[in-house]
Amino acid sequence: MACSSCSTGKDGQPRGCKNNGTCGTDGCNKLTVFDWLSNMSLPNGQKPFDCVEVRFKNSRKEFYRNSDNLQLSIGDVVATQAKSGHDVGVVTLTGELVRIQMKRKKVSPEDKNIPKIYRKASQRDIDIWQKCRDKEEEIKKRSREIAISLKLQMKLSDVEFQGDGSKATFYYTAEDRVDFRQLIKDMAKAFGIRIEMRQIGYRQEAQRLGGIGSCGRELCCSTWLTDFRSVSTASARYQQLALNPQKLAGQCGKLKCCLNYELDMYLEALKNFPPSDCKLKTSKGLAFCQKADIFKEKLWFSYKDEPAIWHTLTKDQVLEILELNKKNQKVASLEEYAADNIIEEKTTFENVVGQDSLTRFDRPKKKKRRNKKRRKPKPKASSNAK
Repeated sequence: MACSSCSTGKDGQPRGCKNNGTCGTDGCNKLTVFDWLSNMSLPNGQKPFDCVEVRFKNSRKEFYRNSDNLQLSIGDVVATQAKSGHDVGVVTLTGELVRIQMKRKKVSPEDKNIPKIYRKASQRDIDIWQKCRDKEEEIKKRSREIAISLKLQMKLSDVEFQGDGSKATFYYTAEDRVDFRQLIKDMAKAFGIRIEMRQIGYRQEAQRLGGIGSCGRELCCSTWLTDFRSVSTASARYQQLALNPQKLAGQCGKLKCCLNYELDMYLEALKNFPPSDCKLKTSKGLAFCQKADIFKEKLWFSYKDEPAIWHTLTKDQVLEILELNKKNQKVASLEEYAADNIIEEKTTFENVVGQDSLTRFDRPKKKKRRNKKRRKPKPKASSNAK
């Protein structure tokens, strides 16, 4: 995701808007929302909604009340209320869409505990904010070294400074509960700031850090996906995927969220489909289901004594045989049904101006020229010679 004015420049920084990823159009940020009500004016007498959505580092967004009726628009840098001091963020949404987003995230607009916006950020606020952002990578590296020296079973994945530089939030992941009291003392002594530790899950870690998935696109959790639904191996079984952990796991190490995208369609198609563990009784022997193709509505069966030989049957044929088996009737063999499904495919070859030639891209070998000395022609005898 990127706005039209961005292009990669030196050191990975955006070249176009010069905002280091915080574009005025908010097009190259994570979890952006398009303001489709921006060109519509309010009815006469109606006041604009007094809450705005503010984005901080990565995908963290919070709602703030514009109690001073500041003229704010998307992309404005503002100083907001914090537990102690102030924080600096970017306005990502204003107007009636904020009311919809608050309802979606179950935040009441009448709540009196909603923090407020102090002012538009001054140049001094922005300079302090950028200076703190530049120190985050070095502090994250140093804090990891301190955690390793204390032999703590945890991973510090991200660091976020408060806008005024007085506090830093460290996000970490861990399998078990971690006693990091000594870690906080050592980091507060080394960095001279207040420390807050916040544990997140592995999917939240991937959401904050971002990345490229196996599909070649940006991770869904860092671009548009906001709720993490549980994903089980049953989703892969219904879609007849190989239970390979390396292919089914995402960047977070958990099962990919996209396994749930097409699951409803598969469950709808499987309602009228024979079960995968069905058995067909024939005079030749008992047949087991080896494979099924939901889209082509075909199933492959093999006899108990001949597991290597598969016979292709359609869904309707399998349902017909199952109905006969319920009446204690056996069919003669699967070959009678499978013979109707054999379609001979004729392969046609055509040569389109030599495009099928394997050597059409080879360069012809140049003949070497031999350096032969040219013989000088003999002078003709003159007719006046005596």
